[in-house]
Amino acid sequence: MTQDVSFNVRNNNGEAVRVCAWRYEGDGSGPTVHLQAGVHADEIAGMLVLHLLMQRLQIAESQGRLKGRITVVPQANPLGIGQFRQGRILGRYHDATGHNFNRAFDLSAAMERPSTNIQEWQKSLVQLAATADVMLDLHTDDEALPYLYVHRSFWPRGRELAAAMKMDVAIIWDDGGDGSFEETIIAPWLRDGATEGRMAATLELRGQGDVSDRFAESDAEGLYNWLCGFGVIDEQVPPADWPVEAVEMGHMETILAPQPGVLIFEKELGDFVEEGQRFARILGRPGDPSSEVVLHAEQAGRLVTRYRDRLIPQGMGVAKFTGSRVSRNWSGGLLDPN
Repeated sequence: MTQDVSFNVRNNNGEAVRVCAWRYEGDGSGPTVHLQAGVHADEIAGMLVLHLLMQRLQIAESQGRLKGRITVVPQANPLGIGQFRQGRILGRYHDATGHNFNRAFDLSAAMERPSTNIQEWQKSLVQLAATADVMLDLHTDDEALPYLYVHRSFWPRGRELAAAMKMDVAIIWDDGGDGSFEETIIAPWLRDGATEGRMAATLELRGQGDVSDRFAESDAEGLYNWLCGFGVIDEQVPPADWPVEAVEMGHMETILAPQPGVLIFEKELGDFVEEGQRFARILGRPGDPSSEVVLHAEQAGRLVTRYRDRLIPQGMGVAKFTGSRVSRNWSGGLLDPN
């Protein structure tokens, strides 16, 4: 029987807003699962994916094929979902405080009495997922190939998840320190050496504009098939056959904009570039040819993400590439510190 496990938090005005969540009860013989989307409220693709997946879970539950308990939070962040400015949603940061919605979950979870609505929301979301054996957090990038972000403790077993989701790249990380939701959930697992039979990952579902029935149906099917293979649903599904490139996080190359201006890409997502090859240029002052700066690849690799807008400020990340050696700009920590 599906349960409503939604909870309320306060918005900036102190009024209650609802985080809608549903729980599908299995027979107790399989792993406990937590699935969520939209922690960053402007990352929409996963919301549609989980909406479609829930319909399949409902059928599996009614037919008695659920072995594990599954909690689904298809739109996890009501605080950010209404932050529209000039017709565009700005849901990565909390308007009132500038707080990145996916940072400092660990601090909030440790508070006996959270003092802000952000902390209250974060603590409640962590509590909802705290008993899970599997936690998948659905995000999207600006413009990107689909890729997996996964702690080394869950690799190479995470390859099956990446393959089921038809993800081209898996980024393997060791140290975080930002208190992201994923990091907060797995911290006790890592501390206790209890990662066997468990899985946690952040799934980057392409770019923010890639919201469509075609993509969502494919992603929902991939999630469903992987849940079957992981013993959550009693259904035989053959393992997916999909090439996944595993990359150490320190090998990822992030190219920053050396100047503001009009951004012109000369390479598409997925294209392979050689070290030193040009892939984009920035026109600082249209009409002045001398203001154009050409951007070159730091090392050989594949173009994984691109900046979505075509007018870029100085210092913003233009693109990320896979690499085969440690980036000269790598200093440890996060892929995206902000």
